[in-house]
Amino acid sequence: MGLGPNPKAQCHLLRQVHGSVLSGEPAPASPRSVISESWQRSLAAHVDPDDHLPPVVYQADEVDDVRSAHPLHALVPLLRSMLVEIADASQHIMIVTDADGTILWREGAAGVCLRADPVGLCEGTRWAEDAIGTNAIGTALVVDGPVQIYSAEHLVRTYHTWTCAAAPIHDPDTGVVLGAIDVSGYLQALHPAVVTLVTATAQLAEGHLRMRMAVRDERLRAKNMPHLAGLGGEAGALLTPTGRVLATEPDGRWPKRIALRPGDDRVVLADGREALLEPLPEGYLIRVPRAASAATHRPTLSLSFLRDRPVAVLDGRELPLTLRRAELLALLALHPPGLTAEQLALRLYGDEGNPTTVRAEIHRLRGQLGAAAMLTKPYRLRAEVDADFLTARAALRSGDIPAALAACQAPLLTRSEAPAIRAERDQLSAALRRAVLEHRDLDALWTYGQREPGCDDLEVFEHLARQLPPHDPRHPVTRARLQWLLSDEA
Repeated sequence: MGLGPNPKAQCHLLRQVHGSVLSGEPAPASPRSVISESWQRSLAAHVDPDDHLPPVVYQADEVDDVRSAHPLHALVPLLRSMLVEIADASQHIMIVTDADGTILWREGAAGVCLRADPVGLCEGTRWAEDAIGTNAIGTALVVDGPVQIYSAEHLVRTYHTWTCAAAPIHDPDTGVVLGAIDVSGYLQALHPAVVTLVTATAQLAEGHLRMRMAVRDERLRAKNMPHLAGLGGEAGALLTPTGRVLATEPDGRWPKRIALRPGDDRVVLADGREALLEPLPEGYLIRVPRAASAATHRPTLSLSFLRDRPVAVLDGRELPLTLRRAELLALLALHPPGLTAEQLALRLYGDEGNPTTVRAEIHRLRGQLGAAAMLTKPYRLRAEVDADFLTARAALRSGDIPAALAACQAPLLTRSEAPAIRAERDQLSAALRRAVLEHRDLDALWTYGQREPGCDDLEVFEHLARQLPPHDPRHPVTRARLQWLLSDEA
């Protein structure tokens, strides 16, 4: 169900949908997917639709200091010129938050500000989804994109007379979210173009941040190029404070960014070379001594394979990853002493496996990782391995169910049909399910039921339906899901 042309009828329908979904009864229409998913996250965070106000993070006398230190502080005049006059004329307010959804600036129509204060729509309050449920600010920060929330699409009934549109603002250097910009007002003031306006303003803000970054980069280069030129033939690079590479000597063999940790005076590059890190007034000089050897370095390999898209990161650099190479990495991580080409072929292809095919794929993988990270005879990982499936295994062995759930965002390499991967995936899924059902922790059971394969597990929702108190906001959602599963079985 999208937003309709008749605000009054739309508001009435949305309230019917809201009440039906939360009570577990058949709804006259389905909420938008972004709303349905947000309601589920909010209920999992124990947000009460009938009695909830945003928490106060900063008192009135603290807000000024927090604002002055925030990276969006310099952009507020731009945002004000873009939105406040429009918001004032259309009976809206403009809001700017930090990355946690805490309101740092609020400007606009005085009458709307007076109505916003009693419901906590003011400076210092936190509007993240886990704090106040579905709302444009919190949901935009979760989905990392523009969102419009209208009337009863808000989970908390207090805000059913409000509409809001928000978009996140990103740091052009690191890509992280700095905060969000929002326009909020009463229903009768809604204009369909508000979300487009907010999105365009966020993009303009990011453009200004990008220009400011370019000016800083040029200043850093001009000031510090003599340091790079004076290396006397050693390889080196100029870095921004965040590790972005601005200039190199010689060109080539340098990534766009180098992961830095506070206090380090050296860093290991992706090719295994150890480089020295020297602080400059506005960044860093990194240089590779001529005698640096990759053999003395043991890289760190992070594997995140319990998710929709497998990710491998070597010393802070994400590796391009095919499914077959992900399978190889998983098998080598599960067998630290190493495996031969014949053993890998059996685990990947079964009895029909060809060791020659495996050797070719391993050769390409080793070219990506480097000799410092992978050894041969037998094939084994020399890198320090941090893998989410190994973390989940260890957590289940120790009885730490919350840690196992946190690691298991999805089954292991869901697209893999390799016999050994399928077996490991099935064993891990079965162990997690058994542990969650036996643990008798409703929060753990609820979390398990929100993901694959728990979302289709009839026994899980039967347990939840029996054990959740009737007043728990998750109870009607559980009942509705259980009825759907029962009807699907029938």
